Amino acid sequence: MEPSLESLNTFRPRTGTADQWNEAFIRVEDYLRAHRVHNRLQQITILQRVLARAALRHERETTLNPTTLAAEEIDHMMDEWFGELLGDKALPHERIAVEGRVALLLTDGVERWPYAFLDDRHVPPEFAQEMQRRTIQAGPDMTVTSMVPRPIELGALTEVAGQTFEQIEKWPILRVTLLWAVFLSVLALVFYATR
Repeated sequence: MEPSLESLNTFRPRTGTADQWNEAFIRVEDYLRAHRVHNRLQQITILQRVLARAALRHERETTLNPTTLAAEEIDHMMDEWFGELLGDKALPHERIAVEGRVALLLTDGVERWPYAFLDDRHVPPEFAQEMQRRTIQAGPDMTVTSMVPRPIELGALTEVAGQTFEQIEKWPILRVTLLWAVFLSVLALVFYATR
């Protein structure tokens, strides 16, 4: 049976408070908007399925927050849907979540096929092909290499500069004289530039 506006309107969970379920509704709605599901009818259809699944779990696990259960349910639904669509249900949650969301973003699937998102029965073949074509391909395997440290060669100019600074450090009067000369030349440059 297809969920409808009436079925969401008659949603009455047996456990949890109305405020808790309202918070769960808002969080799932925000989550759907974050995935670019802006079609209100599609949002309502998905929300009804998510909240119904969360309500069944909440009857068995009343200590858990309905918002947490709803978030887990939509995550699980998306993993199942991405696994089915991409053809690999055996992938771990982190991998299927990343691959599915990247493929969905790259295909612009929610915008181009608004009613296909999280629909198990009516996925257009071109949408499924686009999703499979846009999956992430792993690069070459990592290999272990060894790097031997080498001395850094900075050239003749740095050697001359280093020797000059060593000489200046040996003669404090020369160092102070050079410092004052640099200061006075910068001051003169600023004075003449502002005129």
